[in-house]
Amino acid sequence: MSAPANLEDMLSVDLMTELLRRLKCQTKPDKRLIFVGPPGSGKGTQSPIVKDEYCLCHLATGDMLRAAVAAKTPLGIKAKEAMEKGELVSDDLVIGIIDDALKKPSCQKGFILDGFPRTVVQAKKLDEMLAKRGVKVDKVLNFAIDDAILEERITGRWIHPSSGRSYHTKFAPPKVPGVDDVTGESLIQRKDDTAAVLKSRLEAFHKQTKPAREIKNGELYLNVRGCVHFASIFRTLWRLPAWAAKFIKLNYNSVVAGKVSIGMVIDYYSKLGVVANLHSEKTPQEVTVEVKKALS
Repeated sequence: MSAPANLEDMLSVDLMTELLRRLKCQTKPDKRLIFVGPPGSGKGTQSPIVKDEYCLCHLATGDMLRAAVAAKTPLGIKAKEAMEKGELVSDDLVIGIIDDALKKPSCQKGFILDGFPRTVVQAKKLDEMLAKRGVKVDKVLNFAIDDAILEERITGRWIHPSSGRSYHTKFAPPKVPGVDDVTGESLIQRKDDTAAVLKSRLEAFHKQTKPAREIKNGELYLNVRGCVHFASIFRTLWRLPAWAAKFIKLNYNSVVAGKVSIGMVIDYYSKLGVVANLHSEKTPQEVTVEVKKALS
């Protein structure tokens, strides 16, 4: 955790503004949220709104890992060692980094997790860590949307880098083109906000969501013992003749290493009764209303 700024050097108006904000935050209910959805589904638009409304911290695990590595924290050093070896950063390391982040004052009222968990194993580890704190995930917001709608959204998107506020030239334009409504600072368009990059990212997202759902709906299950890479399970399944597939059951009773679908994470939290499916094809204002209703 970085050292706090010297209070003596802060303007009185800034100190009072922050004090009033924190006093107001004390009246807000705690919220521990997970945002799930493909790129362009509206997570980036709704996240700052929810963050400010409930005084939450926004936790993007990719950014947190990079920050931990740059700061050379004990967990960051371990993460760097794994990455330099070409290995995946372990779930326990990521959970540890999230646990550290939750100690910050900005996370006192709760958090928004974006990009994690991506597997059922990660979800269970997250739940275990939160249980030790005497809390749990309150809501998983699933930003469901058809691919056909996403291209127009992505290519017209503009971002205010420091705050994360998101605008759109058609659906949610700034008051002044290219300028943030709050600060007057310039907006940017991300380099990956193009149709070509979107197609690639959607393919990656659907690889995580569709196969497991198809297997589940088709009642394909397989008992897994010990630690097996998930990709090898699917390679085995795809070689099976169609007549044999329906007799197989896939049960995740033990640890499965590798990629388990985001779809299964949604299924996992659905069984806990905390998933809210949003109609993300609607306008940002309409989705905001849905989000507020889901969190009320």
